[in-house]
Amino acid sequence: MRKPLVIFYALSIYVLVELIWWAYLLISVQPERKGMILGEGAVFLLIFISGVYYLQKTLKKERKLHEQQKNFLLSVTHELKSPLASIKLYLQTILKRELDKAQIHSFLNNSLKDIERLDDLVENMLIATRIENRSYSFPKEEFNFSELIQKVAGRLQIHTCSTQIIKTKLQPDVAITGDKFALTLVVSNLIENAVKYSPPCAEVEVSLLEKNNTICLAVADKGIGIKDEEKLRIFDKFYRVGSEETRKTKGTGLGLYIVKQVLENHHAQIKVKNNRPTGSIFEVTFNSNGG
Repeated sequence: MRKPLVIFYALSIYVLVELIWWAYLLISVQPERKGMILGEGAVFLLIFISGVYYLQKTLKKERKLHEQQKNFLLSVTHELKSPLASIKLYLQTILKRELDKAQIHSFLNNSLKDIERLDDLVENMLIATRIENRSYSFPKEEFNFSELIQKVAGRLQIHTCSTQIIKTKLQPDVAITGDKFALTLVVSNLIENAVKYSPPCAEVEVSLLEKNNTICLAVADKGIGIKDEEKLRIFDKFYRVGSEETRKTKGTGLGLYIVKQVLENHHAQIKVKNNRPTGSIFEVTFNSNGG
């Protein structure tokens, strides 16, 4: 991408120099038309500079998108390798060692969680594509939102931690009308994001409350937090907090994009607040009928 930019700048400078040279020659030949030549030259120069500016802006945007897509592919590769390696290790251990029934059950259960992580990753990529192509219809039904959140939180509990890191405070039997599949991805992405950006085995709190015909879902973490200038950008496709060069957390940059798109379709709002003393709170509000 750097070579086309160098060529672009070189051509721009060449055209500018040629313009000045031809203006000089015309004035030399017809000095009485100096005012008109300078005026027309100034207008052309203004149009040319404006075109160069917007073209440069477009090229930079394209280069940034190209970098984000490249990072996305690398991230997807890493996201796939981690659970696959875990599943392989569990299965090899089961085959090679004499384990009791409880150990086998635990290993298989953990393998199932990793498979569900892979399933989430695939579903995220599929629904992101369908949302962008406007081919996803968001079929709605009434279901128990409290049970859905509890199920997702239990599945995402990191099994390598000795302490419970996902703490739920859910009002029981909160019903909502919406796309169950898409809202499952919303809950999954918000909790997974909170776990990802938190210290190892730090507590993530998931709460659900229905009051005055409003359903409020909040996911609070004690992680690195989000700068104010980045809070509006985190819902952009492929955007991830921090620098591409120094970032250590895994992720595809699709999670919060999907969250925002799904919630907009359900006429729901999402706010990002600062947690105390550190971390972030993602707060989602629905009408009781889910939109």
